[in-house]
Amino acid sequence: MKGQGRELGLQLRAWHEADTPGLTNGKVMANRLVDLLGAEEGLKGPVRDLAGQPLFLRALSDSGAGRETSVRLLAQQLGSTYAPAVLVELLDLLEAATGVAVSLAQDPKANAPFSTPRVAQDPWGLALRESLQAMGPGLAVAAGAALVLRWLSGELDHWLFKSWDWQGWLVLALTLALLQALSLGPLKRARRQWPLEQADATEPRQAWRWISAPWMHHSHGEAVVNVLLLLLILRAPSPLPLPDVVLRYMLTSLATTALALLVAMRRTSERRWDGAAGAVSALIGLAAASSLVHWRSLAFSLGPIEIPAWVLLLVYGALQLGWQLPRQSEHDESRPLDRLLSSQWWWGLVLGVGWAVYSRLETLLQLALRARDSGA
Repeated sequence: MKGQGRELGLQLRAWHEADTPGLTNGKVMANRLVDLLGAEEGLKGPVRDLAGQPLFLRALSDSGAGRETSVRLLAQQLGSTYAPAVLVELLDLLEAATGVAVSLAQDPKANAPFSTPRVAQDPWGLALRESLQAMGPGLAVAAGAALVLRWLSGELDHWLFKSWDWQGWLVLALTLALLQALSLGPLKRARRQWPLEQADATEPRQAWRWISAPWMHHSHGEAVVNVLLLLLILRAPSPLPLPDVVLRYMLTSLATTALALLVAMRRTSERRWDGAAGAVSALIGLAAASSLVHWRSLAFSLGPIEIPAWVLLLVYGALQLGWQLPRQSEHDESRPLDRLLSSQWWWGLVLGVGWAVYSRLETLLQLALRARDSGA
């Protein structure tokens, strides 16, 4: 393994100087570097992780002080992640590819295994800010699109769906079902292009995928399950109007995707996010947690059958584990836990449970304040 990091870095630098196409895509770059490693397995996972880091892509594209800052921040992040033997190779790769020197620390009492100027006291906070900046174009475009879609759905509801007496939850579910059906024919390419791939998530030119991803499932089976669950869960005597349904759906999908991507940037190299998994999981988590914190059964009606929220939680959770835990490809070096924590389903569940607990605590606090005021 010794010396391979520098060889990879020099080759990567040569590719960039020759303006080789595809190197702005972390996944493409990782595959090329891994091919050069041959039978050396020890570096394949770390190299894939490095190639997928937004800081690494920025260090390769920037120049001057911007490149030096990105290299130093990335070096700090690598130093807190990898063992010394692997770290040396990654730093050699980084130095050879960027031309920015990163020297190992001579002080045995140093917290990090290399010396860099202390640009901040909180390298993980800086890494988080760098990740959020890389995600910025996608987040901004998706948030703006959510507002536009809310307005558009309000107009369609006023001029079309109200006359048909269609409720918001029904329109949302039928829209997802229609788009998925069209992906079998006229929109066949959309099933491959609309989902958000990890390699494209921080590319400004691919920011439109943040908008399209919630409306298409790459798996037809998952699409059927999510549409049926939306039809089951969102049925209510006083449903939300269509604009609010669309806005909440978009923002929940955006939040779960962003949180999953933040984890994936540090734990995985190949992930895909699409469809209604985040929103459906948040609804199920909210219902199941509300049942628990209010200590009463909450069920959904399916004709004469009443399905408890905890049953949906267990069944849908089992299905999602079967979809999320397997590797997405033979090049995927991540652990099952990494793939779980970087899924929309997991973060939807966290947000749903969190909102139920917050709502219950807020209610209890209001009751306590009223009791205090009445006692006074």
